[in-house]
Amino acid sequence: MKGLKIFSVIFLLVVGGAGGYGWYLYSSMKETASQIYEPREKKKSDLREEEVSVHKQDPISILILGVDERKGDMGRSDTMVILTVNPRTNSSLMFSIPRDTRTEIPGKGIQDKINHAYAFGGAPMAVETVENFLKVPIDYYIKMNMEGFADVINTLDGVEVNNPFAFDYKGIPFPEGPIHLNGKEALMYTRMRYEDPRGDLGRNDRQRQVLKAVITKAARPSILMDLSSLLKSLGTNVKTNISPEELQQMAVDYRSATQQMETLQVMGKGTKIDGVYYYQVSEAERDRIGQKMRGTLGLN
Repeated sequence: MKGLKIFSVIFLLVVGGAGGYGWYLYSSMKETASQIYEPREKKKSDLREEEVSVHKQDPISILILGVDERKGDMGRSDTMVILTVNPRTNSSLMFSIPRDTRTEIPGKGIQDKINHAYAFGGAPMAVETVENFLKVPIDYYIKMNMEGFADVINTLDGVEVNNPFAFDYKGIPFPEGPIHLNGKEALMYTRMRYEDPRGDLGRNDRQRQVLKAVITKAARPSILMDLSSLLKSLGTNVKTNISPEELQQMAVDYRSATQQMETLQVMGKGTKIDGVYYYQVSEAERDRIGQKMRGTLGLN
């Protein structure tokens, strides 16, 4: 989420910054982009013949990870969202992979929940596991600390969503219909799943709701007024393998494609194996999702 917000903010600075103040804001954003950057260990996905180039406006895929990291504990990826963006067709695709999805963890020789991949090897292992699951290349990742998510939402003065049904979660009421969420409320709204009749699938829908709301609000020019607070929050809560130069290019060439976003749902069924709950996704369903991704990426 925050990574996409960076695209929007940089875009505004590049095309709308004026005089010395505009250059100051742009320089500050570049500093933050450098701070959150984690250089890639490998230059391209094994599922690609050539490395993608945002300077050539190649379609790209991004794995967005929401993690609960604590001191001495890498944690697990509580949220896994895939975003594919094609600036050539001005289109994008977004979907969530349920955290309990059962799949092979590459190099471990085991079947496990897909969100455990992050605990085994951080973002690179999560990327490799998703690629193995869908047989589609993942070019970049953005990982965010879920606890820092509230700070960014507060900097944006909250977000608006349309809640499909009323519920309470940890003492916070969420009425049905259009509601305004502050940072803490947005975090709780995206975490509840046991009271949702659709379980993790319903929670995934709410995560995508908030993600879209953040992208829309971050594109408003008024975001510049709170830039210093936003930069501080981004710099301490986000890591990505997208370089500052790539972020700058994406802000110019990819931003409009994220406004034409298709969403879909990974279908499956819950089951217990040896007393552990898993979400089972058939090979046919993985092929369907992979085909949609390849279509957006121009790989069909």
